Amino acid sequence: MAKHDPFALLFAPETIDHLRAIEHKYHRLIQQTLDEQLSHRPDVETRNRKLLETPAPFGATWELRFGPNNRFRAFYEINQAARTVEILAIGVKEGNRLRIGGEEFES
Repeated sequence: MAKHDPFALLFAPETIDHLRAIEHKYHRLIQQTLDEQLSHRPDVETRNRKLLETPAPFGATWELRFGPNNRFRAFYEINQAARTVEILAIGVKEGNRLRIGGEEFES
């Protein structure tokens, strides 16, 4: 199998506000997980990474679930030609509620 360069992670400007709404103690976990999970083969579905049938908040087509009890969600888009992953939103799922940047979304 041919080895490919890793995907570059790009963050939408809104993600800064999304992270501010999440406890600071989780920021390192979030960064490490995004690097590990999305730098190589971000387009492969797994138990915690899935292609969304309908666009999610911010127009993302992919979702990554991670963290304690899979409470965190990252929504992203993939550009295969440019080998980039754009993180569009980062949120916290509690029960059936999804909060992104302090705003609640349907899930």
